[in-house]
Amino acid sequence: MYSAIVFLPLIGFLIAGIFGRALGPRPAELITTGLLILSAILSWIAFTQIGLGHAPMEVPVLSSWISSGALKVDWALRIDTLTVVMLVVVNSVSSLVHLYSIGYMHEDPGRQRFFAYLSLFTFAMLMLVTADNLVQMFFGWEGVGLASYLLIGFWYEKPSANAAAMKAFVVNRVGDFGFALGIFLVFVLTRSVSFDQIFASAPGLAGKPLHIFGLDVDAMTLTCMLLFMGACGKSAQFLLHTWLPDAMEGPTPVSALIHAATMVTAGGFMVARLSPLFEQAPAALTLVTIVGATTAFFAATVGLVQNDIKRVIAYSTCSQLGYMFVALGLGAYSAGIFHLFTHAFFKALLFLGAGSVIHAMHHEQDMRHMGGLRTKIPVTFWMMTIGTLALTGFPFTAGYYSKDAIIEAAYAASGHSSAGVYAFMMTVIAAGMTCFYSWRLMFMTFFGAPASHAHHGDHAHHEHHEPHESPLVMLVPLGLLAFGALFAGLAFEGHFLGHAYDEFWKKALYQGPNNHILHDMHDVPHFVGLVPFFMMVGGFLLALYIYVLRPGTATRIAKANPLLYRFLLNKWYFDELYDLIFVRPALWFGRLFWRGGDGWIIDRLGPDGISLRVVDAAQRVIKLQTGYIYHYAFAMLIGVAALITYYLLGGVH
Repeated sequence: MYSAIVFLPLIGFLIAGIFGRALGPRPAELITTGLLILSAILSWIAFTQIGLGHAPMEVPVLSSWISSGALKVDWALRIDTLTVVMLVVVNSVSSLVHLYSIGYMHEDPGRQRFFAYLSLFTFAMLMLVTADNLVQMFFGWEGVGLASYLLIGFWYEKPSANAAAMKAFVVNRVGDFGFALGIFLVFVLTRSVSFDQIFASAPGLAGKPLHIFGLDVDAMTLTCMLLFMGACGKSAQFLLHTWLPDAMEGPTPVSALIHAATMVTAGGFMVARLSPLFEQAPAALTLVTIVGATTAFFAATVGLVQNDIKRVIAYSTCSQLGYMFVALGLGAYSAGIFHLFTHAFFKALLFLGAGSVIHAMHHEQDMRHMGGLRTKIPVTFWMMTIGTLALTGFPFTAGYYSKDAIIEAAYAASGHSSAGVYAFMMTVIAAGMTCFYSWRLMFMTFFGAPASHAHHGDHAHHEHHEPHESPLVMLVPLGLLAFGALFAGLAFEGHFLGHAYDEFWKKALYQGPNNHILHDMHDVPHFVGLVPFFMMVGGFLLALYIYVLRPGTATRIAKANPLLYRFLLNKWYFDELYDLIFVRPALWFGRLFWRGGDGWIIDRLGPDGISLRVVDAAQRVIKLQTGYIYHYAFAMLIGVAALITYYLLGGVH
């Protein structure tokens, strides 16, 4: 069954990718979507058996992969509770995105290619989450990087899509370089890349020094920081986040798949999977907490002023990923994975809801050109309302249980950790801003007077159309995700965090003997649980006042604070800063070595120089070949005279 879960999407990719042109668009859509739905059903069965049932952890070995000296890598599937949680998330969202794409992409001529890429992405993600060793995880890790590049740049005729795909690929390579170094260091320290052997060796490595560059550093701290660097790239954490908003250039279903539930959560999953290592490196966990809290705050501030409906949700994703890393950094691994689980439902719902709005508006994405849509597309409006309530942590929705748990964990840690104090402050402030920009999106899109519906989007039809509701094939996935956004938290809180914790996780997550965060979370004062609620209410009322009760207030605030507005609108100028520090010097060096080194020195002295000398010599020799007999006779005479002179003057004794 587990092999089927992993390889069904690969079969779909091969069928649609190789035979797509012969089959045609409709069979390619139905085959890939059908295989994904089957994989999702099997994933829920596995979740019931492993997580909710009593089936033991399994590691079926598919084949031997690499054997070189001490390095032995098997192709094996690690099936435990953490794996089946990720299988449910990845396959459920992916199957619904496939189904939704049948309607959303119905006009696109490259549908077979699109569905092949979606299935390839899903297969790579499944390889990542079922990996039983670091090399196999890295294979899936790079696989989702490749597939995301193909999907973000799907509309390759658009320069902006190509640039966004390249940016995502290059920024992720920065993080992946750190991840690769971390894997190398793990092998140096443990002589293995297999999780069971690494985890068994981890306690003995605590405090072990590593001599590098003339310094003694803590081996586990350095290792975990390098591994976390990979997580920062994949999960768009602060400083390596710049690729995420640009990735909105891809089709909306891609945004939902990559940026809601799958690729961006890979970093969080990796930290949770490697919790036995991170537990031996408190300094690395502190770094994870600080970076996560900073990301939650930073992305929320930028989301306040964005006008592209997909970019608002993208920054929201970035911010929520920050929450997950706060929980992981505090040692509350189950709280981080719980938020990953619930977030998948409501964020995929919001992205696909935004796609439904864009579809209704004929590819218009600017919220300033929307307004008054709740009567035109009522089903989409209510679905997005449910997603917004879950994202903002409205009581008893999915986000309420998982986000509040993280804020409570931060408060519990604040008593003995300055990083905990920082995390609590940042997550609470970010909760208020999250509610504000979420309702700002809803009010600008669905309320107020209808704006002039100017249609100048990606594949726009330039004649005027009345906004219309999406087809059923797009609305059914919204309904299923809305159900998850409402009830996933209520149904599973006891398993992820509460009374059924031990029975559910079965030691898939490791907490050291000094890690009491889950116990401390349940002892925080009652008011801590109310703080995010009041921030949520405050954010909603502020958005209601600015965008519904007093329209035009936002413009006045922006004009009164032009520097702050421009600072946030330009995303803290990170792109410009990176362009100045990294991109331009890299291009300058590239031109220097290309024109100066390669062109002027190597080519001029090497191949080009030699060929020119040969040409020069040939041209001189050609002049001797005149075709006149008396020239040749004269040359022969000179030659005979030279020989006679040589013999007479000492050539022969």
